[in-house]
Amino acid sequence: MCTRVLWNDNDLAVLVGRTMDWPTTTEPILTVLPRGLRHNGGMVGPERLIEENPLTWRSRYGSVIVTVYGMGAADGVNEAGLAAHLLYLTETDFGPRDSSLPGLQAGLWAQYLLDNAATVEEAIALHHEFDLMMAEANGRLATVHMALEDASGDSAIIEYIDGKAVVHHGRAFTVMTNSPTYDQQLALLAEQDFSNPSSDTPLPGNVNAIDRFQRASYYRAVLPEPSSEREGVASILAIVRNTSVPFGAPYKEVGVYNTEYRTVSNLTDKRYYFELSVSPSVIWIDLNEIDFSAGAPVLVIDPDNIDLSGDVTSQLQPAVAPF
Repeated sequence: MCTRVLWNDNDLAVLVGRTMDWPTTTEPILTVLPRGLRHNGGMVGPERLIEENPLTWRSRYGSVIVTVYGMGAADGVNEAGLAAHLLYLTETDFGPRDSSLPGLQAGLWAQYLLDNAATVEEAIALHHEFDLMMAEANGRLATVHMALEDASGDSAIIEYIDGKAVVHHGRAFTVMTNSPTYDQQLALLAEQDFSNPSSDTPLPGNVNAIDRFQRASYYRAVLPEPSSEREGVASILAIVRNTSVPFGAPYKEVGVYNTEYRTVSNLTDKRYYFELSVSPSVIWIDLNEIDFSAGAPVLVIDPDNIDLSGDVTSQLQPAVAPF
C-alpha cells in the first residue's frame, strides 16, 4: 500500500522517505542506469503490451532505482535530484487508449520521468507527451499514483481519475499514502486538530491509508531541525517506520500488505538509502561516486543479502539493463 513523506522545510537537505507495502515480494533490485539507454514504453518485461505507437526514448539523465518485478521502477532518484515514487491507488483509471499519443505502460511511468526531467515542473510538463496504459505483473494491475520531488523542495502528486490526470503541485504536498483520492485525504486531514501537539494528542493508529496519512502528517510537522545528514535521514526513517505495516496486520478486504522495504532519498547531497524489512542494516548508494555517462555499465545489487551494510556503492556489479 505504501507511505511517502517529504521533508522540504529544514535547513540541511531535502529528504524524502517511502515504504513499499505489498502482499508478496516485489523482487526489488537496486539498479543504476546511465544516460543514453534506449527504452520502449510499450514493453512489460519481454511482453509487448502496446502494439501501436509505443513511447520510445533515450535517457537524458542517469538514475538509481528500485525495480519492481523487472518491469519498471517503483522508486528512484536521478542525478539531477528529481525523485519519483509509485504508490498503489485503487481509484486509478487511465481511461481508454488514445493511440494519437505514444503509449507508456504504467510500470515505466516513473522511469520515463527520471530519464527525461530534472525538476518537478519539467516532469509535470512531460505528461502532455504520452498516454498511460494499465499494465499487469504477477497477477496485479498497476493501479498507481505518483509522487514527485526535486532538490529545490518542490512536490507534486499525480493521480489519474476517470481517465484524466489530477495534479496537486506545490511544496505543501508532503505526505501521500493510498485510497481515498488525494483531495479526499486532504479533507479528512483538515478535520484533525494537530495544532497543539503533545503526548496526549489522539492519533489514528491503524494500518489503513487514512490513519497512516494522518499519523505521518502529525509526526512530519513536529520534526526538529537536524544537525547532520545522519540525523535527518534517521528522522525520516523514524516516521516511515512508524507508518510501516507490521507482518500479519490485516488490511481491509485485500488481505495482508506487510512493509517490504523503506527508502530515503537525500536530494541535496545525492544519496539513496534502502532498508529491507528482513535485513538488520540500512544500505546506501552515493550518486556522486557513480559514472552516469552514456556507455557506462548498468550496475545492480540485490539488497536481500544479510551481509550488506552501509555504503554499498563500490559493491555494485555490472548487469544487463532490466528494461
